[in-house]
Amino acid sequence: MSFANEDEVRRYIGGIFETAFKDQEIGPKLVETGLVLKFAFTEPDAHIVIDMPEQQVHLGDAPGKEPSATMSMQSETGNAYWQGKVNLPFAMARGKIKVDGNVANLLKLAPLGKKLYPVYIETLRNDGRTDLLV
Repeated sequence: MSFANEDEVRRYIGGIFETAFKDQEIGPKLVETGLVLKFAFTEPDAHIVIDMPEQQVHLGDAPGKEPSATMSMQSETGNAYWQGKVNLPFAMARGKIKVDGNVANLLKLAPLGKKLYPVYIETLRNDGRTDLLV
């Protein structure tokens, strides 16, 4: 099963960044990157912009913010990534995740994300969305 709509994509995938910004260790490191990261998801279609310097998550485009990089993928791939089931470099090499923009900085973020996998999984469980667990 997958996300029902763009609001669910925003809630779960955008929400993991909101959680990260509050984390004493991860939050400052995300801000330091200076990245504005756009996710373009399909199935369902959803666009999320993560403004790391401002610690904001936007559904749709962020006015006045040009993304440093755009990651395009199926929402199912994004969901699996946040559960630790997708290797970012391999997914990029296989075309499951397409990246336009600053790839090097994105790859630097991957180790930070690993600390959030259990939080993401716990959120799905707490919300009764075990259908999204992979």
